Amino acid sequence: MLTPHRAYAAYALGQLQLELFARSEWWLSRGAQGEALLLHSRGGLGNALFALGTVDALEVALRLHPGPRYTFLTCQLHHLATVLRHFRMPEHQAVLRMLVDRETFRAADGEVRRLTGRDVRELNRLYRADGTPAFYTSQNIDDAVYYGAIEDGRIVAVAGTHVVAPIDAIGVAGNVFVHPKHRGLGLATRVSSAVTRHVLQSCREVVLSVDPANTAAVYAYQRLGYREVDRLIEAAATRRDTGITTWLRRRLADWRGRRYRAELVQI
Repeated sequence: MLTPHRAYAAYALGQLQLELFARSEWWLSRGAQGEALLLHSRGGLGNALFALGTVDALEVALRLHPGPRYTFLTCQLHHLATVLRHFRMPEHQAVLRMLVDRETFRAADGEVRRLTGRDVRELNRLYRADGTPAFYTSQNIDDAVYYGAIEDGRIVAVAGTHVVAPIDAIGVAGNVFVHPKHRGLGLATRVSSAVTRHVLQSCREVVLSVDPANTAAVYAYQRLGYREVDRLIEAAATRRDTGITTWLRRRLADWRGRRYRAELVQI
Protein backbone atom coordinates (compact mmCIF):
# COMPACT_ATOMS: atom_id res chain seq x y z
CA MET A 1 0.00 0.00 0.00
CA LEU A 2 2.83 2.44 0.75
CA THR A 3 5.16 1.79 -2.17
CA PRO A 4 2.86 3.19 -4.91
CA HIS A 5 2.79 6.45 -2.93
CA ARG A 6 6.48 6.65 -1.93
CA ALA A 7 6.77 10.43 -1.89
CA TYR A 8 3.62 10.95 0.16
CA ALA A 9 4.22 7.89 2.38
CA ALA A 10 7.92 8.49 3.06
CA TYR A 11 7.41 9.07 6.80
CA ALA A 12 5.35 5.88 7.11
CA LEU A 13 8.00 3.92 5.23
CA GLY A 14 10.48 5.21 7.79
CA GLN A 15 8.37 3.73 10.59
CA LEU A 16 8.97 0.28 9.09
CA GLN A 17 12.55 0.46 10.34
CA LEU A 18 12.86 -2.14 13.08
CA GLU A 19 13.50 0.22 16.00
CA LEU A 20 10.63 2.54 14.97
CA PHE A 21 8.17 -0.20 14.03
CA ALA A 22 8.19 -1.37 17.66
CA ARG A 23 6.82 2.06 18.68
CA SER A 24 4.05 2.24 16.09
CA GLU A 25 0.51 0.92 15.56
CA TRP A 26 -0.84 0.06 12.11
CA TRP A 27 -4.53 -0.41 11.30
CA LEU A 28 -5.93 -1.66 7.99
CA SER A 29 -9.60 -1.03 7.27
CA ARG A 30 -11.79 -2.09 4.36
CA GLY A 31 -14.94 -0.38 3.13
CA ALA A 32 -17.21 -0.41 0.10
CA GLN A 33 -14.87 1.98 -1.74
CA GLY A 34 -11.59 0.23 -0.89
CA GLU A 35 -8.92 0.13 1.81
CA ALA A 36 -7.30 2.62 4.15
CA LEU A 37 -4.15 2.46 6.24
CA LEU A 38 -3.88 4.30 9.55
CA LEU A 39 -0.56 4.68 11.37
CA HIS A 40 0.02 5.99 14.90
CA SER A 41 3.68 6.46 15.81
CA ARG A 42 5.49 7.67 18.91
CA GLY A 43 8.81 9.36 18.44
CA GLY A 44 11.20 11.60 20.29
CA LEU A 45 9.39 14.72 19.05
CA GLY A 46 5.89 13.48 19.91
CA ASN A 47 2.94 11.59 18.46
CA ALA A 48 2.18 11.40 14.75
CA LEU A 49 -0.73 10.11 12.67
CA PHE A 50 -0.50 9.10 9.01
CA ALA A 51 -3.50 8.23 6.82
CA LEU A 52 -3.70 6.69 3.36
CA GLY A 53 -6.55 5.31 1.27
CA THR A 54 -10.27 5.69 0.73
CA VAL A 55 -12.51 8.00 2.73
CA ASP A 56 -15.06 5.42 3.89
CA ALA A 57 -12.43 3.00 5.16
CA LEU A 58 -10.54 5.81 6.92
CA GLU A 59 -13.77 6.96 8.61
CA VAL A 60 -14.14 3.50 10.14
CA ALA A 61 -10.53 3.34 11.32
CA LEU A 62 -10.71 6.77 12.95
CA ARG A 63 -13.95 5.93 14.76
CA LEU A 64 -12.21 3.03 16.47
CA HIS A 65 -8.55 4.06 16.66
CA PRO A 66 -8.17 7.86 16.62
CA GLY A 67 -4.96 7.60 18.63
CA PRO A 68 -3.62 9.99 21.30
CA ARG A 69 -5.47 13.17 22.19
CA TYR A 70 -2.69 15.32 20.70
CA THR A 71 -0.84 14.38 17.54
CA PHE A 72 0.72 15.70 14.34
CA LEU A 73 -1.53 14.58 11.52
CA THR A 74 -0.65 13.87 7.88
CA CYS A 75 -3.40 13.03 5.41
CA GLN A 76 -4.30 13.27 1.76
CA LEU A 77 -6.37 16.19 0.47
CA HIS A 78 -9.49 14.09 -0.02
CA HIS A 79 -9.32 13.06 3.66
CA LEU A 80 -9.78 16.57 5.04
CA ALA A 81 -13.54 16.52 5.68
CA THR A 82 -13.21 13.10 7.32
CA VAL A 83 -10.38 13.98 9.70
CA LEU A 84 -12.07 17.26 10.67
CA ARG A 85 -14.99 15.22 12.01
CA HIS A 86 -12.56 13.55 14.43
CA PHE A 87 -9.93 16.24 15.10
CA ARG A 88 -9.66 19.95 15.70
CA MET A 89 -7.00 21.44 13.42
CA PRO A 90 -6.86 25.25 13.61
CA GLU A 91 -4.33 25.31 10.75
CA HIS A 92 -4.73 22.75 8.00
CA GLN A 93 -3.66 24.32 4.74
CA ALA A 94 -2.26 22.11 1.99
CA VAL A 95 1.52 21.92 1.72
CA LEU A 96 3.79 20.88 -1.13
CA ARG A 97 5.61 17.58 -1.00
CA MET A 98 8.89 18.03 -2.86
CA LEU A 99 11.37 15.33 -3.86
CA VAL A 100 14.96 15.15 -5.01
CA ASP A 101 17.04 12.15 -6.05
CA ARG A 102 20.70 11.46 -6.69
CA GLU A 103 20.38 12.39 -10.36
CA THR A 104 18.67 15.76 -9.87
CA PHE A 105 20.39 16.96 -6.67
CA ARG A 106 22.50 20.12 -7.02
CA ALA A 107 24.57 20.88 -3.95
CA ALA A 108 24.95 24.42 -2.60
CA ASP A 109 28.32 25.76 -1.51
CA GLY A 110 29.00 27.04 1.98
CA GLU A 111 30.52 25.94 5.27
CA VAL A 112 28.35 23.89 7.63
CA ARG A 113 28.90 21.52 10.53
CA ARG A 114 27.27 18.21 11.45
CA LEU A 115 25.50 18.72 14.77
CA THR A 116 25.35 16.29 17.68
CA GLY A 117 23.53 15.97 20.97
CA ARG A 118 26.13 18.25 22.54
CA ASP A 119 24.60 21.11 20.52
CA VAL A 120 21.07 20.63 21.85
CA ARG A 121 21.03 23.62 24.20
CA GLU A 122 22.19 25.92 21.43
CA LEU A 123 19.66 24.38 19.01
CA ASN A 124 16.75 24.91 21.38
CA ARG A 125 17.85 28.51 21.82
CA LEU A 126 17.83 28.96 18.04
CA TYR A 127 14.43 27.34 17.49
CA ARG A 128 12.95 29.57 20.22
CA ALA A 129 14.18 32.75 18.51
CA ASP A 130 10.73 33.45 17.05
CA GLY A 131 8.87 32.60 20.28
CA THR A 132 8.00 28.98 19.47
CA PRO A 133 8.67 26.46 22.27
CA ALA A 134 11.40 23.92 21.53
CA PHE A 135 12.30 20.93 23.68
CA TYR A 136 14.72 18.84 21.66
CA THR A 137 16.84 16.34 23.55
CA SER A 138 20.38 15.19 22.86
CA GLN A 139 18.97 11.85 21.72
CA ASN A 140 16.72 13.58 19.17
CA ILE A 141 19.76 15.12 17.52
CA ASP A 142 21.99 12.05 17.70
CA ASP A 143 19.27 9.80 16.25
CA ALA A 144 18.78 12.08 13.23
CA VAL A 145 20.91 14.02 10.75
CA TYR A 146 21.33 17.71 11.61
CA TYR A 147 23.60 20.32 10.04
CA GLY A 148 24.08 23.89 11.17
CA ALA A 149 25.59 27.11 9.85
CA ILE A 150 27.83 28.85 12.36
CA GLU A 151 28.41 32.59 12.70
CA ASP A 152 30.62 34.04 15.47
CA GLY A 153 30.62 30.69 17.23
CA ARG A 154 26.82 30.37 17.35
CA ILE A 155 24.39 28.24 15.33
CA VAL A 156 22.30 30.62 13.21
CA ALA A 157 20.68 28.16 10.78
CA VAL A 158 19.77 24.49 11.00
CA ALA A 159 18.17 21.69 8.99
CA GLY A 160 17.54 18.10 9.97
CA THR A 161 15.66 14.91 9.22
CA HIS A 162 12.38 13.49 10.48
CA VAL A 163 13.24 9.95 9.46
CA VAL A 164 15.77 8.11 7.29
CA ALA A 165 14.84 4.70 5.87
CA PRO A 166 17.84 3.11 4.11
CA ILE A 167 15.94 -0.17 3.63
CA ASP A 168 13.35 1.64 1.53
CA ALA A 169 15.95 4.12 0.23
CA ILE A 170 14.06 7.29 1.20
CA GLY A 171 14.44 10.03 3.81
CA VAL A 172 12.35 12.95 5.05
CA ALA A 173 14.12 16.28 5.63
CA GLY A 174 12.75 19.19 7.63
CA ASN A 175 13.08 21.26 10.81
CA VAL A 176 14.72 24.01 8.75
CA PHE A 177 15.10 27.23 10.69
CA VAL A 178 17.19 30.40 10.31
CA HIS A 179 17.59 33.04 13.01
CA PRO A 180 15.55 36.15 12.09
CA LYS A 181 18.68 38.31 11.99
CA HIS A 182 20.36 36.03 9.46
CA ARG A 183 17.56 35.44 6.97
CA GLY A 184 17.88 36.27 3.29
CA LEU A 185 21.52 35.15 3.14
CA GLY A 186 21.02 31.70 1.65
CA LEU A 187 21.71 29.86 4.91
CA ALA A 188 18.56 27.72 4.68
CA THR A 189 19.68 26.51 1.27
CA ARG A 190 23.15 25.75 2.62
CA VAL A 191 22.05 23.63 5.59
CA SER A 192 19.28 21.91 3.60
CA SER A 193 21.86 21.01 0.96
CA ALA A 194 24.14 19.45 3.57
CA VAL A 195 21.33 17.33 5.05
CA THR A 196 20.14 16.25 1.60
CA ARG A 197 23.64 15.28 0.47
CA HIS A 198 24.17 13.25 3.65
CA VAL A 199 20.89 11.35 3.31
CA LEU A 200 21.45 10.64 -0.39
CA GLN A 201 24.54 8.65 0.57
CA SER A 202 22.26 5.90 1.92
CA CYS A 203 18.96 6.69 0.16
CA ARG A 204 18.10 7.33 -3.45
CA GLU A 205 15.39 9.93 -2.67
CA VAL A 206 14.74 12.69 -0.11
CA VAL A 207 11.42 14.45 0.40
CA LEU A 208 10.30 17.47 2.40
CA SER A 209 7.16 19.56 2.94
CA VAL A 210 6.89 23.30 2.40
CA ASP A 211 4.15 25.92 2.51
CA PRO A 212 3.43 26.92 -1.13
CA ALA A 213 2.98 30.52 0.04
CA ASN A 214 6.62 30.55 1.18
CA THR A 215 7.92 31.22 -2.30
CA ALA A 216 11.46 31.94 -1.10
CA ALA A 217 11.70 28.49 0.48
CA VAL A 218 10.16 26.79 -2.57
CA TYR A 219 12.69 28.52 -4.82
CA ALA A 220 15.56 27.57 -2.52
CA TYR A 221 14.59 23.90 -2.64
CA GLN A 222 14.16 24.06 -6.40
CA ARG A 223 17.74 25.33 -6.64
CA LEU A 224 18.83 22.13 -4.92
CA GLY A 225 16.93 20.03 -7.45
CA TYR A 226 13.74 19.43 -5.49
CA ARG A 227 10.49 19.30 -7.48
CA GLU A 228 6.83 19.21 -6.46
CA VAL A 229 5.38 15.69 -6.56
CA ASP A 230 2.25 15.91 -4.37
CA ARG A 231 0.09 18.05 -2.09
CA LEU A 232 -1.00 16.96 1.37
CA ILE A 233 -2.31 18.14 4.71
CA GLU A 234 0.03 18.41 7.71
CA ALA A 235 -1.17 19.94 10.97
CA ALA A 236 -1.19 19.69 14.74
CA ALA A 237 -4.45 17.99 15.72
CA THR A 238 -6.53 17.44 18.85
CA ARG A 239 -9.08 14.65 19.16
CA ARG A 240 -12.70 15.75 19.41
CA ASP A 241 -14.23 12.80 21.27
CA THR A 242 -13.45 11.35 24.67
CA GLY A 243 -11.62 8.13 25.37
CA ILE A 244 -14.78 6.53 26.78
CA THR A 245 -16.69 7.10 23.53
CA THR A 246 -13.94 5.48 21.49
CA TRP A 247 -13.66 2.59 23.92
CA LEU A 248 -17.38 1.83 23.65
CA ARG A 249 -17.26 1.95 19.85
CA ARG A 250 -14.31 -0.41 19.84
CA ARG A 251 -15.98 -2.92 22.16
CA LEU A 252 -19.14 -2.92 20.03
CA ALA A 253 -17.14 -3.31 16.81
CA ASP A 254 -15.17 -6.17 18.34
CA TRP A 255 -18.39 -7.95 19.34
CA ARG A 256 -19.92 -7.47 15.88
CA GLY A 257 -16.83 -8.73 14.09
CA ARG A 258 -16.02 -11.69 16.34
CA ARG A 259 -16.89 -14.23 13.64
CA TYR A 260 -14.56 -12.43 11.20
CA ARG A 261 -11.65 -12.08 13.67
CA ALA A 262 -11.81 -8.36 13.03
CA GLU A 263 -13.69 -5.24 14.10
CA LEU A 264 -16.92 -4.52 12.23
CA VAL A 265 -18.57 -1.11 11.94
CA GLN A 266 -21.82 -0.33 10.16
CA ILE A 267 -22.19 3.22 8.82
